[in-house]
Amino acid sequence: MSTAVVINLRARRGSRALEQTVRTHLPEARVGLTHSLEEARVFLASLRDSAEQPSLIVSGGGDGTAVSLLNEWDRAGHSLPTIGLVPLGTGNGWARATKSPRFGHAMRRLGAHRGAWPTRSFQLVEVEGMLSPWAGTGWDAEILGDYQSITRALPHRAANYIGGFPLYMASLFGRTIPRMVVRPRTQVRLYNLGSPALGIDANGAPVPVDNGEAGALLYEGPLSVCGCGTVRDLGLGFRAFPFAHARSGRMATRIYSETTLRATRRVRQLWRGHHPLPNDAHWLLDACRMEFDRPVNFEIGGDVVGERTTVEFRVARKRATLLDWSRLAA
Repeated sequence: MSTAVVINLRARRGSRALEQTVRTHLPEARVGLTHSLEEARVFLASLRDSAEQPSLIVSGGGDGTAVSLLNEWDRAGHSLPTIGLVPLGTGNGWARATKSPRFGHAMRRLGAHRGAWPTRSFQLVEVEGMLSPWAGTGWDAEILGDYQSITRALPHRAANYIGGFPLYMASLFGRTIPRMVVRPRTQVRLYNLGSPALGIDANGAPVPVDNGEAGALLYEGPLSVCGCGTVRDLGLGFRAFPFAHARSGRMATRIYSETTLRATRRVRQLWRGHHPLPNDAHWLLDACRMEFDRPVNFEIGGDVVGERTTVEFRVARKRATLLDWSRLAA
């Protein structure tokens, strides 16, 4: 079976030395070492134009790398390929969902495998014409922006030595929280645009929402974090959408509106996806719109894409097929 490996050299653990690891275990694989989205596009185009398209494309990077790869392939009008996620970035939330091992171990397992690839199908969110396992705004987007600012200011080796989680916490407590404490709170309106809304009760079970039909205003008020996702965990194991798998054909929509100071006392519970929490609302929707009272940083699948005042989300018609590492023999 033909295999291709994309290695994002700008990812936190990306390096040219990884190519030799690929050559050792997958000598026939086509390898693309990329510094930019444009270089990745060129490599992917060469795969699509080849006589034998790969049965598996390994994405070596973070969540943003995988989302970019997925969308570049989709825009070319081809059916979505099977993608194997290998964590080289900072967050790697989607890779965690497929039980991905470290790069060297992953290459050994791929090289030893025989037969069809074991796969797992994932629903996707469609937002602004892009496919992604999640998108949203609030603290996570703010922290990501601060994290990227801190890591860019550090030498690459220093950032690798310190590690993603400590730098993430430094961004959270050193920049994001102090700024959010003094900034006026953003207000959001959430409208249902699709099938009658489902909520989540105190026991974590889906329940119908009263007057939750298409066009209904489901929420109006302040936000700290909000967004939609079809996977439970974001980067570094943050369980942002604990009910993402509660109902097929629906995306988890969440608005957490606790104040910054009170939320810091519940960081552990928030991180682990505890439910219920004060000022924490969950819905299961297939389409919705969020309207903000001021421009907010907006994140799609691990990358901040700029400021938005209105965003529409819907469950994508296409699904991602990902390599299921838990079923690939160790």
